[in-house]
Amino acid sequence: MVRLLAVHVCLALGLGSAHAQPAPPSPKSGAELYRAACAACHGADGRGAPASSIGRSIEPPDFTVCSFATPEADADWMAVVHEGGPVRAFDRMMPSFKEALSLDEIASLVSHLRTFCTDRRWPRGDLNLPRPLVTEKAFPENEAVVTTTVDVEGDGGVGNQFLYERRIGSRGQIEIALPIDFRERSAGGWSRGIGDIAIAFKHVVAHSVARGSIVSAGGEVVLPTGSESNGLGGGATVLEPFATVSQMLPRNAFLHVHAGLEAPLGADDRHKEVFWRAAIGKTYTEGWGRAWSPMIELLAAREIGAGEGVAWDVLPQMQVTLSTRQHVVLNGGVRVPLNQREGRGAAVMVYLLWDWFDGGFFSGW
Repeated sequence: MVRLLAVHVCLALGLGSAHAQPAPPSPKSGAELYRAACAACHGADGRGAPASSIGRSIEPPDFTVCSFATPEADADWMAVVHEGGPVRAFDRMMPSFKEALSLDEIASLVSHLRTFCTDRRWPRGDLNLPRPLVTEKAFPENEAVVTTTVDVEGDGGVGNQFLYERRIGSRGQIEIALPIDFRERSAGGWSRGIGDIAIAFKHVVAHSVARGSIVSAGGEVVLPTGSESNGLGGGATVLEPFATVSQMLPRNAFLHVHAGLEAPLGADDRHKEVFWRAAIGKTYTEGWGRAWSPMIELLAAREIGAGEGVAWDVLPQMQVTLSTRQHVVLNGGVRVPLNQREGRGAAVMVYLLWDWFDGGFFSGW
């Protein structure tokens, strides 16, 4: 995940003469620390010194490019400065500074690095909180996600969804969802094929690291590409406007809230459905390495005019980062209906997520 500092970075402390003369007082501000420890390789303006001038074969990154400098959380920047490049499977050319700088100094330095991106429209990576299995989060992403859902009660079924997400500019995101499902027929045998393809757009309306919150709104169009007679599609085009809020909480906890309307074109209110979802969790990190994020989702949906009330589900789950770079993530849980159980059974859900912006799937391990 931390393409930013580590991929080819070399911080130069300039301590070669430390044994010949008394060491100068430790700089206090982030700007002073940067000038003393980083500018030799990264340039005073953060754009990076030419590789030839610093005796390196790879150009240092440009911290003024907001698409590169904003997606990661402060903790990821700090991990690479503190432990060096290998902590995120990057080159040893990026050394460890845990003996030279305190954690407070590293935090101050990272805060200064953040100032090189001057376009405040870009949300900060600290607001990129762990992704639940169902509830949409507000942060825009560059990810590929494969989700498998296995029915463990009632009629058999295995659903697979291939999701591609791509960030557009500072605040936008497009996504395409391709379902490939296997459904058990009541008359025997199985149906299999492509389900209803969905295309969605999401835009960040507001974000603030100081408040720890990010708000997005968007819309999705579900196309009737699946066979309704084989149980692989709904048979109608569905419009789904939605809004989502993600909130940082104390002690590495977090909250996502997601609500919207599913409205089939040409249908009356009886076939329209409102939904609201919430996920709360907390992240535990193994030092500077693997992160574990237990979560629980509460999912609610109600068909307008159906007279059946709200259907409630609960979905406990656990997300864990797999790769050293933390750009490949696994999450698994069990979705359990709390009421209206006729025709609705428990299902096991698992996703494998690849943050492709941070490198190839097989790199960074």
